[in-house]
Amino acid sequence: MSTSGDEARPRPATKGRRFATFLTMFLKWGLALLFLFAGAVKLRDPRAFAQAISQYGLVPDGLIPILALGLPAVEVLAGLGLLVNLRGSLGAILVMLLLFLGVLGYAIAADLDIDCGCFTTAELAARGSVKSAFFQDLGFLAAALFLLWRRRKVASGQ
Repeated sequence: MSTSGDEARPRPATKGRRFATFLTMFLKWGLALLFLFAGAVKLRDPRAFAQAISQYGLVPDGLIPILALGLPAVEVLAGLGLLVNLRGSLGAILVMLLLFLGVLGYAIAADLDIDCGCFTTAELAARGSVKSAFFQDLGFLAAALFLLWRRRKVASGQ
């Protein structure tokens, strides 16, 4: 057992560690605000979001109104949860991103000429919105996976 007390002192922050901390906070706030914004926009006009959902042809008509209100509410709650470090919020965001990627991948594979339904009704015009949304969501997924990796690394004391 050491009597110098060195093991109790925190390691000095290196530039790399400070950058990782900054990047973690930036991505956390960015994802949280993104999900808050996306959910809030959809909640303001659930009929437009219901129309976007119906274009995919993946959900029975009776479930569309429930999904048009429920999914945006979960997006808002997950975004808020991420901001306040609520357990499970990052997991919820990861699951939603995987779901969104699956649906967008289906739309691309089926060559659907539709609005992705991601953010606003202004997206209704562009066919390329589905492909660009897919690649955007890949970037968001990478950010969420980085946050998960950092959380586990910090929790393990590395």
